[in-house]
Amino acid sequence: MSGKRYDFDTPVERRNTDCIKFDFAERRGKPKGLLPLWVADMDFKTSDEILEAIHRRTDHGIFGYTESGESYFEALADWMEQKHGWEIKKSWLVQTPGVVFALAMAVRAYTEAGDGVLIQQPVYYPFTEVIEDNGRRVVSSDLVPDGDGKYHMDFEDLEKKIVEEKIALFFLCSPHNPVSRVWTREELLRVADICLRHGVIVVSDEIHEDFVFGDRKHTVFATLKKELEEITITATSPAKTFNLAGLQVSNIFIPNRGLRAKFNRQIAAAGYSQLNTIGLTACEAAYRYGGEWYEQMLQYIEGNITFMRDYLRKKLPQLTMTEPEGTYLVWGDFRRLGLSEKEIEELIVEKARLWLDSGAIFGKAGAGFERFNVACPRRTLAQALEQLDAAIEKF
Repeated sequence: MSGKRYDFDTPVERRNTDCIKFDFAERRGKPKGLLPLWVADMDFKTSDEILEAIHRRTDHGIFGYTESGESYFEALADWMEQKHGWEIKKSWLVQTPGVVFALAMAVRAYTEAGDGVLIQQPVYYPFTEVIEDNGRRVVSSDLVPDGDGKYHMDFEDLEKKIVEEKIALFFLCSPHNPVSRVWTREELLRVADICLRHGVIVVSDEIHEDFVFGDRKHTVFATLKKELEEITITATSPAKTFNLAGLQVSNIFIPNRGLRAKFNRQIAAAGYSQLNTIGLTACEAAYRYGGEWYEQMLQYIEGNITFMRDYLRKKLPQLTMTEPEGTYLVWGDFRRLGLSEKEIEELIVEKARLWLDSGAIFGKAGAGFERFNVACPRRTLAQALEQLDAAIEKF
């Protein structure tokens, strides 16, 4: 460890950089000039070590077709073992330009037109999109909140839906976006037993695996039982952890040879082959040298969550938030305001001048909620909450 301190407090100007978060409000149907806390990327510069690796690569000046070598896999394997206790094999690795692309490939590889694909709403909305866009049916076993707003799986309903809808493919979100659950080992074991009992293939989206708070621990689904390796596709990426989403690199692990072959056939049918050169460079550098930046960033995110929790309790008690166990996304409950979805949208966009992700896009179970991305300088989060406070007072 170098002892270097990274600066997450000073805002980085992202406007006029063609970034979706700040520069495309009008194109996406929003008024110009909103303060955005929606799309899940960070407002932090990535680590110096990653930037230096990218600079070295660009200095070479040639950006031809590129594959990842042994060094890349070693960096990836070391991170997975050290952070998650998972020993991966090189033969399992399939690289894609993103986790959502991988979800779409899984839908096409393991189901037929008209089949149902199981999800747990409220959940990351591209789950629904890739199912429907590929001519399959969305089947949801909705998560259930308890009296404290903590969400739980309904295992009886999960198994019932699998049997009744003849489910062959299940998208598991772990840690969960947007309700920020870090599923316990016991919860995941119950899911595993159900899926093994009924021969259901599981795509475990673990892109937020490195964002876990307190004494909680992320459990890689495929490690729970040896048999799960035969039915699980594990989707990972440095995109969230190191703020590299625009470089489009994801690492998908498929131990079962037959499932891997079907998946690869769909990638070939889509006309895709090598990842982009800079993305590969950044990914290797991230997992090899980015640990110190990551640890400091995680601590800063925790501080932002504490700040938001305290602000709501003291100044906006009519709003509550689901206690985040992982991710940098906060699930805010607006239902006590007694407003319709249209009125909530007016409050947030027109009055508070904010751009959040409406809970309704995560499924019917998300109605009345809003998702906040708190991966930003604290002053930005404070400004957003102050704008919201003032808007509610006048609404």
